[in-house]
Amino acid sequence: MDNKKDILEYQIETNEPKRITRIMAEFVNGFNKLSKIGDVVTIFGGSRIKRNDRYYKLARETAQRLAKEGYGVMTGAGPGIMEAANRGAKEAGGNSVGLNIKIPLQQKPNAYINTLISFKYFFIRKVMFAKYSKAFVVFPGGYGTLDELCESLVLIQTERVNLFPVIIFGSEHWKGFLDWLKSTVLKRGLIAKRHLNIYKVVDTPDEVISVIKHFYQNEK
Repeated sequence: MDNKKDILEYQIETNEPKRITRIMAEFVNGFNKLSKIGDVVTIFGGSRIKRNDRYYKLARETAQRLAKEGYGVMTGAGPGIMEAANRGAKEAGGNSVGLNIKIPLQQKPNAYINTLISFKYFFIRKVMFAKYSKAFVVFPGGYGTLDELCESLVLIQTERVNLFPVIIFGSEHWKGFLDWLKSTVLKRGLIAKRHLNIYKVVDTPDEVISVIKHFYQNEK
């Protein structure tokens, strides 16, 4: 499919019934394919992270560990942390899933994906991540990563989804954001203290595995 043509149609589309049909088709396609993938953990993170960055290496190792524990790994299909995670999963013999997004600055799916699904609508893609993930692991990233992290926290906070592990990887990177939540947002009463317990902060792949195992052992 011509990505530029596809994006142009998305931007100028004014036929609402046609738009609804496309939305329904994306949901059906996503549900059909992802309902068969088994247990997966989604790894989020920045597309601009380079291969020599330590977080790239840690994301790759985390995905390898998850695959050895029997989990598939799902990402947004792009480069950077997403590539590292898909690469690690594939190298360890796990299912490597990518949910690509069609945007004006075309994102080319990385080469380490076994199951690839492309989406035109961000909100449908987000539904798929939330519906089919056993946990989120959030590595350093930009606006998109912050959006994915905060949306997961809101869904849990408002009880629109059941509690599931949201794991923030890299205490050094996230320190400013997490300190701000406590010193400003919590202090002003904009969130409750219990809302700070929705997420866990880790620095190693071992901790990721430990958090997920502990959560699901307690769920039994």
